[in-house]
Amino acid sequence: MKSAVETLNPTRVRLSIEVPFEELKDSLDAAYKKINQQVTVKGFRKGKIPARVIDQRFGRGAVLEEAVNDALPKFYTEAVNEAEIDVLGQPEVDITELKDGETLNFTAEVDVRPAIEIPDFSGIEVEVDAVEVTEEDIDKSVEQLRERFASTSPVERAAEDGDVVTIDLEAKVDGEILEDGVASGVSYTIGSGELLEGIDDAVKGLEAGGEATFTSELKGGSAAGKEAEVTVKVTQVAARELPELDDDFAQLASEFDTLEELKADSRKRLENMKQYDQATQAQERVLEKLLELVEVPVPEKLLEDEINTRKHNLEHHQLGQMGLDFEKYLEIQGKTVEEFDAETKEAAVKGIKTQFVLDELVKQEKLNVNQEELTEHLMRRAASSGMSPDQFAQAVVEGGQVPLLVGEVARGKALAVVVEKATVKDTNGEIIDLEDEEEADEATTEAPEAETDGEAAAEATTEAEAEKTEG
Repeated sequence: MKSAVETLNPTRVRLSIEVPFEELKDSLDAAYKKINQQVTVKGFRKGKIPARVIDQRFGRGAVLEEAVNDALPKFYTEAVNEAEIDVLGQPEVDITELKDGETLNFTAEVDVRPAIEIPDFSGIEVEVDAVEVTEEDIDKSVEQLRERFASTSPVERAAEDGDVVTIDLEAKVDGEILEDGVASGVSYTIGSGELLEGIDDAVKGLEAGGEATFTSELKGGSAAGKEAEVTVKVTQVAARELPELDDDFAQLASEFDTLEELKADSRKRLENMKQYDQATQAQERVLEKLLELVEVPVPEKLLEDEINTRKHNLEHHQLGQMGLDFEKYLEIQGKTVEEFDAETKEAAVKGIKTQFVLDELVKQEKLNVNQEELTEHLMRRAASSGMSPDQFAQAVVEGGQVPLLVGEVARGKALAVVVEKATVKDTNGEIIDLEDEEEADEATTEAPEAETDGEAAAEATTEAEAEKTEG
């Protein structure tokens, strides 16, 4: 086999491959064997039909087609390995010549990972928010804890803001009661916004036994997104009573003996959360500066696939869980289709560029991923997916996604190298000495809420992007 590579543009090549006919022998034998198992010819046992009879009865062309289809992937892979190119996605194959007994010539056009030159990034400077915990922050944190320990007691009066009401609901659409539109004994805190729009105004002022009807758009169920006539009946009104903020409350709600100790702990936790947010902000802003320094061509087909993947995930997974369709989502976001498409393309381009640049840094810095790092990353991913580590690990292995996780960890380490060499200052002008990876992990453990504020550095691209760009 002979092959040659023609560069069509920085992200696409054409392989021209010539295969001597004798190298098709194994595939031809396999083709005859496969056809033998599929057809019957009178006078011959199944699987024992001579090749010449198959040629006569079914045509040599059918055999050649089967053999070539079997052989092309092997010869294509050999040509890719020989040329040492990093391909992305599936090739577009064109058979240019097939002469029985002589030769097979074909071309394969395919996207490739572009060559990237990483410039000196030691001069990167970014600004991040200062870590400041105010007394107001601490009071808010303690008040949230206090809310969790509130008690309720029934009262014989009209419902007010903050009361907990027990209600029965019945929803009608076009005058018909929905099968899944009836609920009894629902507990609802007035003003929480956790149920239907309009329910607060409907129940306020009602005593036990009172009812009201209002119109609201359903958030979920069989009639999600439709206007419904909702009848709500209040069966009980209960007032919420907050515990006194004193040492007794501290002992009830925590392991501390005094309120001051509880507040001190709240301060420490808030500082940890803000430090984690600060580190995440530094990573994101350093990454943005790095991408500005590097020229990264993006393969058109890869970009198209990534955009389609993002749209599909949004429409068929995320919005479905929220009980929304695409049109309603755009309305809530206040965006046109054109604005959404532009933003999706921009995010896809950034994701692909991020992976290309960080993968190049992994090679340049010769970074490796050990088992401990992979296990820690797997644990974090499992927690964010709502699965147990064992379930997540099994899904990763069965889906062949272990290389994907290894890539995420390696890219995280690459970004850490850049962040370490960057100058990071807070809004007060102070130079920030960011915690090393182990310390950052500890801060994350102490402040899990912070994880929702930004993507971890190890996941610089989404899973969909990683799958696409891994090819």
